[in-house]
Amino acid sequence: MTEFDSLDGALLIDKPAGPTSHDVVDIIRRNFGIKKVGHCGTLDPAATGLLIIVLGKATKLSEKLMADDKVYEGTMKFGATTSSYDADGDVTATAPVPPLTVDQLNEMAKEFVGDHLQTPPMVSAVKIGGVPLYKLARKGVEVERKQRLIHIYTYKFASYTEPVGVFRVACTKGTYVRSLAHDLGQKIGCGAHLSSLRRLVSGKFDVADSIPMEDACNLPKSELEKRVIPFLKLLAMANNPGE
Repeated sequence: MTEFDSLDGALLIDKPAGPTSHDVVDIIRRNFGIKKVGHCGTLDPAATGLLIIVLGKATKLSEKLMADDKVYEGTMKFGATTSSYDADGDVTATAPVPPLTVDQLNEMAKEFVGDHLQTPPMVSAVKIGGVPLYKLARKGVEVERKQRLIHIYTYKFASYTEPVGVFRVACTKGTYVRSLAHDLGQKIGCGAHLSSLRRLVSGKFDVADSIPMEDACNLPKSELEKRVIPFLKLLAMANNPGE
C-alpha cells in the first residue's frame, strides 16, 4: 500500500502580480526543500489569484486538476490594442472610444457565451513546431495559430467608467481571457486590452481558501503541512469533479 507524506497534496496560493507560475513553484521548492513541486494552470506574470501548487506524489494529479473550469475577474481598457492583448504588450493601435454603458457591454459580451473557437495570442506559451509562440513574437514573427474550442459559461460586466470595464468570466480550461478582451474591442471597433486579471476559482478550489505567497513562504514547515490538502482527498476531488 502506498504511503503518503504530510506534504503529498495541494497548497492553494494567492499569487501576487510579478512572478511567473513557475517562479512560485521554484520558491516553494527551495523554501521547504520539497523535491517534486508543480502547478495546475498557468497564470500570466501580471495576473493574481488562485494558483494550485501540487507537492510530492500529488504532482501526478496535476493534469486532472488542470482540466477544471475557471472563474476570473478583471478589467479591460478600451481604445488601445496591444501586441500581447494585455497591458504588458506594445500598443499597436488606438481609436476613440464610443459612448458605452454596462448594458451595452453585457449585450455584446453575451455573444461570446457558449462554445467558441478562440485563436491563441502570439504572445503565449502555445508551441508550434516545438517553439513557444512568445519566442517567435519577440523576433517579430507572426504565424498562423490553430483555433481552440472553448466554452464560456458567463461573461458579464459589473461596471464601466470610460475607458475601463470591470468584468467576470466563467470558462473552460485553456481560455485566454486577454483574447476575450481583444476580441470584444475589435467587435466594438475601438480596440481593447486586458488591464488586470485575478483568478477566483479553479474547479472546486476558491481563492478565499488560499494563502498569499509571501505568508506561505514565512510559515514553518509544521504550519505549512496544516495548509496542505492531503493526497487522498485531492484524488477524490479530481475523480469526481462534478460533485
